[in-house]
Amino acid sequence: MDSHLKFGKFIETKRKAAQLTMRAFAEKADMTAPYLSDIEKGRRAAPDSKLETIATALALTPAEREEMYDLAALTRDDQTPTDLTEYIRETDNARVALRRAKDRNYSDKDWQKIIDIIEGDGGRR
Repeated sequence: MDSHLKFGKFIETKRKAAQLTMRAFAEKADMTAPYLSDIEKGRRAAPDSKLETIATALALTPAEREEMYDLAALTRDDQTPTDLTEYIRETDNARVALRRAKDRNYSDKDWQKIIDIIEGDGGRR
């Protein structure tokens, strides 16, 4: 399945689960219904600036929100989820950590250990 269509199906599924008509969803997301319809049908890439508004309109859980950002990134050439771009750009050690992990070929299992550490203490020293 094409990445635009995966994102669109995700949005459509969540909209229907929230029992929102296209018009009601468009109003909540401050977008036009035809534009959102094109997104759901895979005719358009995910919008850069409206993802948080869409997540709020659909009342997405934190996990669903992360999935939405990941799927949205796949519809664009940059491939970096927009909810992470600014953080990575502004946090020097995040970039260092990512590059070192890349150089050491960290696996998902390695990253899970890091996530467990962060979640265990709230990520604070």
